[in-house]
Amino acid sequence: MNELNLSLAQNSIRNTLARISQPQSLRTTARNLELQGTIAQARDLLKANLTKLEKGLIRIAVFGLVSRGKSAVLNALLGQNILETGPIHGVTQYPRSVMWAQSEDSRLRVEAIDTPGLDEVGGFERSQMARDVARQADLILFVVAGDITQTEYRALCELWDTHKPLILVFNKIDLYPDRDRDAIYQQLQSLGGTMPLRPDEIVRVAAAPMPLVVRQEWPDGQVTEELETPPPNVEELRQVLLKILSQEGQSLLALNALVQARDAQTAVAHKTLETRDRDAQELIWQFARYKGIAVGVNPVAVLDVAGGAIADLVLIRSLAQLYNLPMTSHEAGKLWKTIVFSSGGLLFGELSSSLIFGLGKSASAALGGLPGFIGAGAAQGAIAGYGAYLVGQAAQAYLQRGCTWGESGPATAIAQILSRVDRDSILDRLRQELPQSGREGSGGSRGSRGRRQ
Repeated sequence: MNELNLSLAQNSIRNTLARISQPQSLRTTARNLELQGTIAQARDLLKANLTKLEKGLIRIAVFGLVSRGKSAVLNALLGQNILETGPIHGVTQYPRSVMWAQSEDSRLRVEAIDTPGLDEVGGFERSQMARDVARQADLILFVVAGDITQTEYRALCELWDTHKPLILVFNKIDLYPDRDRDAIYQQLQSLGGTMPLRPDEIVRVAAAPMPLVVRQEWPDGQVTEELETPPPNVEELRQVLLKILSQEGQSLLALNALVQARDAQTAVAHKTLETRDRDAQELIWQFARYKGIAVGVNPVAVLDVAGGAIADLVLIRSLAQLYNLPMTSHEAGKLWKTIVFSSGGLLFGELSSSLIFGLGKSASAALGGLPGFIGAGAAQGAIAGYGAYLVGQAAQAYLQRGCTWGESGPATAIAQILSRVDRDSILDRLRQELPQSGREGSGGSRGSRGRRQ
């Protein structure tokens, strides 16, 4: 299943890259230059994610407040002191990456990223840099060293809202008596009221234990005391990570790449709609006029209904071509049906009135009643034109928000992967939190949850 998800992500991203890379004829204007810049950024991001998928490179980012032992946790996992640690706040000034060779899955390479403290005074730039890292990470470790503070909770909430799998690491457990340690652990578990962390998503470690006084008795009866540093205790964390990497590493990698592809394509769609809004409005009004005139003068009632529907479908496809966004004839037909039956009856009323007025026109034409024909045709044409305008406006909204829903769109691939996730998986909560609307819908909105005050 892991390999299937990885292949699905690769195919979806390649198709997305092909779509946004299609040549466009644009006049040199400030807005068009902005659009080209957005497309270039999206293209670079998609290519980078494709490379990441091909290499099987999974990123684990470590976050927390200053002096919580983030670097020490990574050093202990790595088995060597690569990252600088110390008693001074803010030892880690910028994110630093190191490769972790402990994955049991040879198909994956693991990159561990150490980040600056999220609460460092005067460190807004570094804090923002850390949040940028979070968006690139496939898995997040959040390190605490005791009771959760308000500052820690706010930082944890921000990372939680990135919709990434997260492990809460309770470090420095060697500093607490057993009773206090258990009380803190229970407090961390109580976060499940606002963040559905399972017990296996909270681990306890002592990455850099404090030295202990060891009493040494010598054969001559002399007694001395020495300081001895116990070895790091991160085995619980190591086993949790190895299990995730082995069972779900490729799925984690695929999901993160698809989420970034979806967001990149949505950004391109938004900028495209913004750039070409004037041309789109002219196109919509043009179709509305032509549809109104054609329906108004046509004497055959059945052709009024059929011709009006065909005009709406052509309008939807024309808007998609104008925006250079994906839209097949099948999807255009599904969107048209959705618009008809979700617009408060206005377009459904158009179909009904088209048939009624069309029959009236036909009868007037047969009886030679020109005034009656003109009156029925004018009323029917006005309704048909307004219907075309509604279709155009609704299609615009869909193309912006629903462009990632398609046969191989990133949002569709995300939904397919999450539909196969087991309930005991670390990815299970993403099933509720990641946008999961259908192709004809708005593309969904991020899941919301309560926060403690």
